[in-house]
Amino acid sequence: MKKKISLRINSTPFNIDVEEEFARYLQKAMQDDFNIEGNNDIKIMLQAYVRKNYELYENEKRMQQISQKISKSLDEA
Repeated sequence: MKKKISLRINSTPFNIDVEEEFARYLQKAMQDDFNIEGNNDIKIMLQAYVRKNYELYENEKRMQQISQKISKSLDEA
């Protein structure tokens, strides 16, 4: 089932439809990054974008480290 998520950027409302399960996760994340009740300017959007990409970068580094540890363990076995 789809659920509508709304956000106002530079006084323009944006609505997106996402699956309900993802909507719960997205709403919580958006509450941390945006003013979900009011307007958000471009600077806020850019800061959130950079912050989320940094999280992705850190997660990818961790996954690579885990993958290397697993590979090393398999090589030693």
